[in-house]
Amino acid sequence: HLATSLPLPSERDHLRPRIDMIVFMIDIKSKYSLKNVEASLAYVDASFFLGKVCFLVTGVGRVNCCSIEMNAIWKLGEIYSSPVLFCELEMEGIRVATAQRLLRMLQICAGHIPGVSALSFGSLMRSSAND
Repeated sequence: HLATSLPLPSERDHLRPRIDMIVFMIDIKSKYSLKNVEASLAYVDASFFLGKVCFLVTGVGRVNCCSIEMNAIWKLGEIYSSPVLFCELEMEGIRVATAQRLLRMLQICAGHIPGVSALSFGSLMRSSAND
């Protein structure tokens, strides 16, 4: 399910499936994109930041067109203890690999991978990013 911002409208709460993971998409070419994500973060329950949130940054193939400082994006990941993934949607191979990675993360967050919790996976993602 996609939403352009949070909070989600309450009139469809009874139809909404359980939320296992939230992926915040940030278009590196749009300052509005980052501001929208920052505003939406206030509506996320603190327990989701224990391995069930990630930031997906798109448009990274065009670094010369960036409107957002990379430090601001890294800072979001640090503040919210959530992984930051980078993707160029226009390149099919990268797009497919990113989709597969997100799907694997979702499977872990939903509890479909025995022996791996969202919290432990989040810790692994952070420690591998620091290497």
